[in-house]
Amino acid sequence: MNEPFLNRTRNFCDTCTVRNRAICGDLDSDEIAALNAIGQRRDLAAGESLLWEGDDAVVVANVIEGMMKLSTSTADGKEQILGIAFPADFVGRPFGKAAPFTVEAMTDVRVCVFRQVDFDRFAVEHPRLEHKLLERTLSELDRTRKWMLILGRMTAEQRVATFLLDLSESLSSAKNDANAAFDLQLGRGQIADVLGLTIETVSREFTKLRKAGLVSVPSRREVVIQNREALMALAG
Repeated sequence: MNEPFLNRTRNFCDTCTVRNRAICGDLDSDEIAALNAIGQRRDLAAGESLLWEGDDAVVVANVIEGMMKLSTSTADGKEQILGIAFPADFVGRPFGKAAPFTVEAMTDVRVCVFRQVDFDRFAVEHPRLEHKLLERTLSELDRTRKWMLILGRMTAEQRVATFLLDLSESLSSAKNDANAAFDLQLGRGQIADVLGLTIETVSREFTKLRKAGLVSVPSRREVVIQNREALMALAG
């Protein structure tokens, strides 16, 4: 995934793996065709940014594959992670002038990108999409409040448990299987950065969860939640 942009194909919306869960999921075929005409696929390598905090809000995007982090800079120049965008999540600020945070790829990422001016016009002309944007905005507000709770009130044990549950919901290939395996995608260092912990603490919590029979780790990146109810109780 190292081309800056993929050539626009006539019907890339038809083959989109997250279309039913993305903001465009409620659009009819004519609306999808019109949206397809203003969109473009783009691949980002891990560490590459799509938006920079404070810069003009030039684009918005749907995440198709991979994970992105939303972050801001504190007064002393440190990075504060505000959340993670998973496949089917929408990033960017429609109808805004400046990007409120930096959006950076944590893994190799594929996104469906729209120029903000084109997307804003489309949203105004298609009320169903505008309504979906409002729903997503409210959901993001709930997610942000939850993130504040994770970082401000939860113990290390609770943070890791909550994070694994969130990843399972967002990344599991079998949504109807409570104990489905999922690809962690992130290294211990990245998880530590996201949760405001040290690498050693994250590794220690993984070991505790594994010994307690709550999760198994068949490989370095694969995780299986073996006792979801117990993990939810631990997360509080």
